[in-house]
Amino acid sequence: MTHYELDVLDKKILRLIVNDARKPFLEVARECNVSGAAIHQRIQKLINAGVIKGCEFVIDSKRIGYETCAYMGLYLQNPGQFPDVIEALKQIPEVVECHYTTGQYDLFIKIYAKNNRHLLHIIHHKLQPLGLARTETLISFKEDFKRNLPVDEPDREF
Repeated sequence: MTHYELDVLDKKILRLIVNDARKPFLEVARECNVSGAAIHQRIQKLINAGVIKGCEFVIDSKRIGYETCAYMGLYLQNPGQFPDVIEALKQIPEVVECHYTTGQYDLFIKIYAKNNRHLLHIIHHKLQPLGLARTETLISFKEDFKRNLPVDEPDREF
C-alpha cells in the first residue's frame, strides 16, 4: 500500500471533519477559505485514495445492553484455517474487530456481550466450534478513550 501525501488543505479538512463527520461541507469550506465544490472534490479525492475509509455513527454498546467488552487471543489448530476462521468470525455479530498479529496469538478479536454469561455462551457455542486450539480472554472494565491518529505530520526521526 502506497503512502498518500497530504497537503495543507487536506490536513485542515481532516482535522475539521474527523471529530464531527456530520459537519456541513459549506462550514468546512468557510473555515478553509475555499468553495464548497473544492471541499467536495478534496473529500472525494481522499476517499478514492483510501485516506478516508468512511463516515460512521458510533453506538454506545452499554446503552443497547452490551455490558461486557472483551479482547480475545485466538490460537488456531493449524495455519490453514485462517481463511475459514476469518469468514466464520464475520458471521458472529458480537465480534466487532479481528486482527492478524505477531506474538503468541494467531488472531486477536474484540467482542461485545450482554454480560459475562453471554460471553461464555459465545465462546463455547460460536468460537470453539471454529476449530480453535484455545482462547485467552481479557475483559475491559472501561474504555477510557478512543481516538483517531493526529493529522499533523509525524516526527521525522524514524
